[in-house]
Amino acid sequence: MQKPELLAPAGTLEKLKFAITYGADAVYLGGPMWGLRAYAGNFTMEDIADGVSFAHARGARVYVTVNMIPHNDDLDGLDDYLRQLAALGVDAFIISDPGILTVAKEVAPQVARHLSTQANVVNYRSAQFWVDQGVSRLILARELALTEIAEIGQHVAAELEVFVHGAMCISYSGRCLLSNYLTGRDANRGACAQPCRYQYYLVEEKRPGQYFPITEDARGTYIMNSKDLCIIEQLPKLLQLNIHGLKIEGRMKSVHYVATVTKVYREAIDAYYANPVAYRFQPQWLDELAKASNRSFTTGFYFGAPGPDDHVYEGELYERQYDFVGVVQRYDAAMQLLWVEQRNNFQLGDALEILQPQGAGGELVINKMFNETGVEITVARHAQMLVAIPCQQPLQPMSLLRRQTK
Repeated sequence: MQKPELLAPAGTLEKLKFAITYGADAVYLGGPMWGLRAYAGNFTMEDIADGVSFAHARGARVYVTVNMIPHNDDLDGLDDYLRQLAALGVDAFIISDPGILTVAKEVAPQVARHLSTQANVVNYRSAQFWVDQGVSRLILARELALTEIAEIGQHVAAELEVFVHGAMCISYSGRCLLSNYLTGRDANRGACAQPCRYQYYLVEEKRPGQYFPITEDARGTYIMNSKDLCIIEQLPKLLQLNIHGLKIEGRMKSVHYVATVTKVYREAIDAYYANPVAYRFQPQWLDELAKASNRSFTTGFYFGAPGPDDHVYEGELYERQYDFVGVVQRYDAAMQLLWVEQRNNFQLGDALEILQPQGAGGELVINKMFNETGVEITVARHAQMLVAIPCQQPLQPMSLLRRQTK
C-alpha cells in the first residue's frame, strides 16, 4: 500500500518553507493570477521560482492553483502565464475550468493537470469524463462519504485527492454566489468575503426594526457557519482507500497553523504506515490541532450528511488557545543562546511552549533576554526584532515558540 502524499497550503514563500520543513510532501499555492485567494498575499513569479527550488531540493513538489472560473477578459495572458510556470518547473496545475484545461494542454503539456475541488466531482462518471480530458489527479468534492470515494476509486484509473483538515464552505465545494450578491466580491474569481460567517437575524416586513434570532440566542445565529474539517481520529479509514493525496486547507492561515497541522498529520500518517496493525490514534494529536486556530471540528461528509452539531452557532471567531510569538533563527551552542525572531509581544516570566519540526517540544521560561546589540531587555515588543534568550536546550531552526492565551 503506497503512502499518500501530504499536501499543505502555502499562502506565502515563508509558509511554503515551513510546510515542507514540518513534513509536507507537496505544497499548493496561488500565483499572481487565476487563483482563488485574492487576499492571500499570493506568490510573485520570483517567489514561485524560489519556492520550486526550495521544494525540489528537499524532494517536495509544488502545485499552482489556476482554478478560478474565468470570464472572457480573464483569459488575457493565460497562455504566457502557464508557459512561465512550466519553465519554472512547477509540478502541476490545479484547474477547474475546461477552457483553462484546454490551454494548459496546448501550451504546457509536460505539466501534470489536477482537477480542482471547485469542479465538484461527486461520481465516477464525472470523474472519468475529466480523466478523458487529460487530468491525472482528481481533487474530489468535500461533499462525499468514504463509501462514495471508494466507489469512484474502483471505477477510475486516476489519482484521487481529498481534504482532511481545514475550513468547510457552506456551498458545493466553494461554488458560491453569496459573496457576489451581498458584497459584489466574486468568490469564483478569488474575492470571497465569507458571508457564510456573518451573523444573521430574521426580519418580518410588518415589524420594521425588530430583529428575531433564528435560534433562541441573544447573540444571533450562524446557520451557515460550518465547523472545521478534521479527520485525524478516523484517518486509517481514509488511508485504507488508497488515496493518493491528503490535503490541508488554509492558504490564508498563519505560519503557526501550517506548521502545527502539517506536523500532526505527518506523524499520524507515518505512524500508520510504520505498522498498520499496531497503529493507535494518539490523543495528543487532537490536542495539538486544537492549539492552531479553529472553529472546533467535524468529520464533514465522510460518515454521512452533517447535522446540527457540525455548525458553529455562537460566533464566527476562531478558537485560539495559543499566541504564536517567535521563530527560532539559530542556536549558539558556545554561548547557549537561542536567537528568536519576534512575531508577537513576549516578556520576562513568560512560559513559552516549543514546537520543533522534528521530535518533541518542551517549555522555555524566559528569565533573561537581550536585544541584537546585547542590551538586556524585559519585553520583546518590536515586530520581527531579534532576541537572544539563554537556553541550555539546542532547538532546531524554524522551531516555533507560542504562549497560552489568558
